[in-house]
Amino acid sequence: MASGGAARGRLAEERKAWRKSHPLVGAVILSASSLLLGFVAKPAMLPDGSVNLMLWNCVVPGKEGTDWEGGYFPVTLHFTENYPSIPPTCKFPRRFFHVNVYDSGDVCLSILGDAWAPSITVRQILIGIQELLENPNPASPAQDFAYDVFAENMPEYKRRVREQAKRYPSLV
Repeated sequence: MASGGAARGRLAEERKAWRKSHPLVGAVILSASSLLLGFVAKPAMLPDGSVNLMLWNCVVPGKEGTDWEGGYFPVTLHFTENYPSIPPTCKFPRRFFHVNVYDSGDVCLSILGDAWAPSITVRQILIGIQELLENPNPASPAQDFAYDVFAENMPEYKRRVREQAKRYPSLV
């Protein structure tokens, strides 16, 4: 099997696992402990209606009890034919306000770089991004403005985070 086939095979398995752990809205849920409530991860659709396993449209909810609560943040995962040997590129919308998100929207997260392992799943990536929202890594800033506000004026940083969360409400 070619490497692209391996990437698509792995992504097809990830999609299957994700769908199994996220029943349709209105379905009876016997155990919520294994569900990632508020998270969305699904491959994009191609113009012909087929699934594009190499590009996933995701949503990461802000954690309850944090300044990010109430926000449902869009993230795209771009996979290459070398996945899972190489991590996907993960992007928020441009100019997303966060210490570890570049102005381009690219996420700076250890598990997407030096700490990457082929065993890391889409589920783990999204959980890692959710954790990063509330716990930025100031030792690895990606955005000067957000870093400066974080380092010099925490109340203003938190205000901007809450404001941003309001710009990304739930779609349901």
